[in-house]
Amino acid sequence: MATHKRTINIGGEEVELPSALNPKLIGWIAALLVVVIIMAGSIYQVSPEELGVVMRFGKYVRTTDPGLHAKLPLGIESLIKVPIQRQLKQEFGFRTVSAGIRTQYRKTGDAVREAIMLTGDLNVAMVEWIVQYKIRDPYKYLFKLRNAQSTFRYMNEAVVRQIVGDNSVDEVITIGRSRIAMEAKQNLQDLCDLYEIGIEVSQLIFQDVNPPDPVKPSFNEVNQSIQEKERKINEAWSEYNAAIPKAKGEAEQMISAAEGYAMARVNEAEGDVKKFEAIYKEYARAPRVTKKRLYLEAMKGILPALKNKIIMDDKGANVLPLLNLGKGAK
Repeated sequence: MATHKRTINIGGEEVELPSALNPKLIGWIAALLVVVIIMAGSIYQVSPEELGVVMRFGKYVRTTDPGLHAKLPLGIESLIKVPIQRQLKQEFGFRTVSAGIRTQYRKTGDAVREAIMLTGDLNVAMVEWIVQYKIRDPYKYLFKLRNAQSTFRYMNEAVVRQIVGDNSVDEVITIGRSRIAMEAKQNLQDLCDLYEIGIEVSQLIFQDVNPPDPVKPSFNEVNQSIQEKERKINEAWSEYNAAIPKAKGEAEQMISAAEGYAMARVNEAEGDVKKFEAIYKEYARAPRVTKKRLYLEAMKGILPALKNKIIMDDKGANVLPLLNLGKGAK
């Protein structure tokens, strides 16, 4: 019986193909392919910043830590990697076009609608903010809500609009921005815990808060006036703080000096009294001697201050002779 040889043209030469393949070889190749497919579908790697959520026929089974793991292949078990350590961000009122040294932003229609808000004093403000967050619980993040990202975005708008609506435009734009941002962050976290969304809010930052463009010049003038008022108040307090302590110090110094003078006068008067009592005690013992001693002590203090001295007798009629030893004798 004639056999037909199969050939193939390779590089201009006819190469004869084998008439039949070995069945054992085909089985080994098929088995190898099955093993490769099973191994490729069952071995997976979880990065250090992620957790692996494994589902069996769409139902949650387990959560795996970072590292090398295995799962049932052929679509029996599926894997979702959740970045729990990564810092995620959502922007409101603007969109980042390209990030870098000179970051470029753009404002779409949706972004502008997000930013327009009504304040508590019935004014309008353009509020742009950023929320940074992490996925704290992968199970809740994936299975408690149908679309966690969109829900979290709606929650942000609801919380910030409520906080802005409870404050005046001046507080939102100037003096109360930090406080309002902290309140909004806390309220947003409370809402995430209530809905069991599995998200932890790291920061809520007001990026830019301004009045609408048509009233921005007038608002800037008012803001400059408020700043000038605050500067004048601060200068007045500075002068007050410099003058009042000085005046209090001088008053305390005068009070201390007066108290010292009063104490010195009292002590001096008490000393004079005690001296007088001591003299009186001696006088009571010998009146004539004490009287004469007091007289001589008084004269001892008076006579040296006199320039010309005239000495008379005790009756005051006769001038007693005096040896002139003063300046006139020279």
